[in-house]
Amino acid sequence: MSANAIALQPPSRLAFLSRIFAKEIQYEFVKALRIKAFSLSVLGFPIMFYLLFGISNRRTDYAVYLMASYGCMGVVSAALFGIGMGISMERAQGWLELKQASPMPRLAYLAAKIVNAAAFALIIEIVLIALALTLGGAHVTVIQAVRLIGVVLLGSVPFAAMGLLVSVLVPANSAPGIINLIYLPMSFASGFWMPITMLPHWLQTIAPALPTYHLAQLALNVIGMAQPGLMATHVQVLAGYTLVMFGAAWMIFNRSEAKA
Repeated sequence: MSANAIALQPPSRLAFLSRIFAKEIQYEFVKALRIKAFSLSVLGFPIMFYLLFGISNRRTDYAVYLMASYGCMGVVSAALFGIGMGISMERAQGWLELKQASPMPRLAYLAAKIVNAAAFALIIEIVLIALALTLGGAHVTVIQAVRLIGVVLLGSVPFAAMGLLVSVLVPANSAPGIINLIYLPMSFASGFWMPITMLPHWLQTIAPALPTYHLAQLALNVIGMAQPGLMATHVQVLAGYTLVMFGAAWMIFNRSEAKA
């Protein structure tokens, strides 16, 4: 076989799909960055709050605590607002129908949303660690920093599932308000703002039912500030939430497609 014949061979299906996924992820990330209302708020709020509350408690355990908890806040907001509100808006604008009509695999669209949320979470956590080490006077080892980033990245999956479920249930015009109603109470009750032992007893009782609580405990475990208990339980609860929410979103989406 000649060299020219080899050069004319079409790319393999795997290479073709990989290119589609890579392009979709790239365009989704660039689009999210260009939407300033999204990128500035998702990136800005955890960082701004750390500058306000973390730095004012520099050289204390609270500065380390907020580095971990605000990282969790970042991943939850990136997933809920990026996926939940993003898909809801795209559905209302007809952009989702256009995507469905295209030959692009559905999974590429979903993967781009999840990777985008994880990328924003990664940026937030890296900035928070840098602020904690410099302005916050915190001591964080390299292993702790890597483990914290790993927790945040893995945490993007269950909240991507939650965002997907919200996107198929909530109309676009009410999505921002409803997502805030979900996000803010969950963040407060899960110890993102202060150690859960400082919350009222009834909130401490409710907290273990929330997925944000289990993500926070995994992140706080890295810096030795988690509540007593097995970390495997938190992983199992988050995995269960992920399966249930992905399954429910998939079922509702297919049912709405069948009616269309």
